[in-house]
Amino acid sequence: MLPGSIQISGETLSGAEIRDICESLRENSVRLLSLRGCQLSERDFGHVCRGAAESRSLAQLNLNLGIVSNINRVKQLAEALKTNRSVQSLFLHGSPLTDAGLALLNPALSIHPSLVALDLGDCMLGDEGINLICGLLPPDGAKSGLKELTLSANPGVTRKGWGRLAIAVAHSSQLRVLNLDYNPLGDQVAGMLAVAVASSRTLEVLDLEGTGLTNQSAQTLLDMVENYPTALRTLILAENNISPELQQQISDLLSEGEEEEETEAREVTAREKNPWICQNNSSSQMVLMTSGLGDSLLAETEM
Repeated sequence: MLPGSIQISGETLSGAEIRDICESLRENSVRLLSLRGCQLSERDFGHVCRGAAESRSLAQLNLNLGIVSNINRVKQLAEALKTNRSVQSLFLHGSPLTDAGLALLNPALSIHPSLVALDLGDCMLGDEGINLICGLLPPDGAKSGLKELTLSANPGVTRKGWGRLAIAVAHSSQLRVLNLDYNPLGDQVAGMLAVAVASSRTLEVLDLEGTGLTNQSAQTLLDMVENYPTALRTLILAENNISPELQQQISDLLSEGEEEEETEAREVTAREKNPWICQNNSSSQMVLMTSGLGDSLLAETEM
């Protein structure tokens, strides 16, 4: 039987329901477990963590909206992640972790062999928490790290903390998606992030919705997109004090870059799949001919 999913939202879970969930985890029949906003006892939370620890199929664990509500639960989750080897995506959005809670969880996160996506939005983090998160974005060639990171709505982080994150993003060899929406970043932090994006070779999506930006930030980001080759494909600037004209200019430039890259990729694929090479005996010149047809690129599916 192929691993399936268990998705429950906003329910009060009984002991019997928890037993069924844990049995499915131990039988490796669950790939996605989402208990978003559910109510469960301390004992039952411990059972779920032990089930997750034993599971070899669980790839996505969603405990958003207050499930991890105290330090004891943070400790139990950390112990589960130290044993688990399969979880790729962990969602804790809306959990009152604070920097202290993240400090307890961080050792398990930093050694997990499969984790690539982490949501710590609205987790009451500050600068100390950001410093820990930067350790999950190792520099080029160091070790595996996060590909997707969400830090939405953590207003306790200061400019110093965001600056530290910008440096880590600039040097990360793997981060592709960064969500910073609904943080009071302002133009100064946006400038730091523009430098980070210009330096990054992997960042494709940056969400800055509702972050207190103005046309000053937009102009800096426009200059970055226009003058520096980046991997960036999507830049979200909604709910900021930025003119529609500037937003459209940035969007158009990003679209142009994506179209050019797709065209180049199709041409390369065509040359690799259908090469006819003719050698001119009178000279060393090589003439490469292709059919001009290439397979379309496969779109990567995100969980």
